[in-house]
Amino acid sequence: MVNSECVMMEVMVKFLTLIESDPRISSVHISLFVALWKKWVDSGSDAPLSFFRADLVGLCKIASYNTFHKSIRELHAYGYIRYTPSYNHFLGSLVSFNI
Repeated sequence: MVNSECVMMEVMVKFLTLIESDPRISSVHISLFVALWKKWVDSGSDAPLSFFRADLVGLCKIASYNTFHKSIRELHAYGYIRYTPSYNHFLGSLVSFNI
């Protein structure tokens, strides 16, 4: 495996290991994290992921605007991701993985 692919897999393995003992994490958080991770892997870049909510809802199966934003803010607050929201409709929000 290429080094960046190892890093990408390591992020997921660490996340799955950490959530085993974190009672705050629900299936919604897991679904959102996996969707963010997949988009990041697909981008092929080590840089933070730039995304729009509409790009993720089909993959993570979270239709509610409020649930999506609550969950992504919680993942940020719990330290799993670094979320930088964009309030500009032409620029995507940024996510990087803290794991």
